[in-house]
Amino acid sequence: MKTISKLALVAAFATGVSSMALATPAFAKDKKADAAAPAMKLSPEVQKPGIAAQTALAAKDYAGAQTAIDQIDVVAKTDYEKYIGAALRYQLETEKIVAAQTANPNAPVNETTLAKPLDALIANAATPAADRGRYAYRRGALAFNGKQYPVALQYFAKAKELGYTDPNLGLQIVKAKMDSGDVAGGTADLEATISQMTAAGQKAPEEYYKYAIAKSYAAKRNADTMTWLKKWVTAYPTAKNWRDTLVLSGIQQNALITLDETQKIDVFRLMRATNALADQTDYLQYADSVNRRGLPSEAQAVIKEGMAQGKIPAANTMAKGLLADATKNIAADGPLSGLEKRAATAANGKLAAGTADAYLGQNNYAKAVELYRLALTKGGVDADDVNLHLGIALARSGDKAGAATAFSAVKTAPKSDVAGLWTTWAAAPAA
Repeated sequence: MKTISKLALVAAFATGVSSMALATPAFAKDKKADAAAPAMKLSPEVQKPGIAAQTALAAKDYAGAQTAIDQIDVVAKTDYEKYIGAALRYQLETEKIVAAQTANPNAPVNETTLAKPLDALIANAATPAADRGRYAYRRGALAFNGKQYPVALQYFAKAKELGYTDPNLGLQIVKAKMDSGDVAGGTADLEATISQMTAAGQKAPEEYYKYAIAKSYAAKRNADTMTWLKKWVTAYPTAKNWRDTLVLSGIQQNALITLDETQKIDVFRLMRATNALADQTDYLQYADSVNRRGLPSEAQAVIKEGMAQGKIPAANTMAKGLLADATKNIAADGPLSGLEKRAATAANGKLAAGTADAYLGQNNYAKAVELYRLALTKGGVDADDVNLHLGIALARSGDKAGAATAFSAVKTAPKSDVAGLWTTWAAAPAA
């Protein structure tokens, strides 16, 4: 932390004339601004206590500095003299805070004494314009730390108006808006910041996305939370991030979207596609659901996959029971080719859609796509359901363009929400 230039003050107090502007305690001194500042005079009445204050500050005699600065406030007449007094007071209060922290690092920091000199410096016409922006930012940070968010926003806006360009300014405004309750405004600003960084070839930190998700979720802005979750897994598509997104979206209690068991299966399928099935609970819930929905081949594949990856213990009783049940049902169902032939001559597309679901569970995506399209042609089916599953089959087969078209045809929530999650993955596959 830098303090006011002592050379500048000594020159002002010794001669009564200063050609240098004062740097603020919190920021580096702008030499160009100093060189360009017009000469300003100090009256003898200000010079004497000014020198005394500077001498006391150098000796860390804060009581003596306080007395001298109080005298300056009494006799100062011009804006420049008042500026000198406010700058010295800011330096005094800053050094006192630093001294207190040094003496007791664990004690809470009280910065409220900085407010008065900062306000005086910001309002004073003699304060160099470049420094006023820095002072306004510091005053905004002070208000923010005191949870005075509307006041913080006022000073941050002033800093921006004065041309202050600290890289943290935009984020401070975002946080102040969020914490004041303006979640929509804060997330809009954050989105703009991320867009600017992307345009500049920079990747926004993952914490930006997590912050927007947390604030939107806490404010019960479910649609915004879903939007930010998609942005997050697009930018940072890890298996863990996908799992967190999908659990929050539709699997956990009080999820963002309310899904029935069939729709949850489609979310579990996306977990599987993103390698986000984390433990035996995920695998067993998924396998049990598809087995009870008449898709034993998918249940068998999920159990075997979980065991092969060490996620399901070989001795797990439920897993062994599901595997045995699925194997028995596969044998009882026989080959799908017979159902496929019947679906081709059926009066509607229901059998074609059901057979396509079975092929999807076997990872036979080509056959699944063929029969889903047949089901749509024949009609008599839930078009949203068939288009969702058609999109999944196309996405899993690698046909991203075709998948996007199928997903866009899903119109009704919550299936359209599930389609939106699949669309995100199809557009930016998991890393």
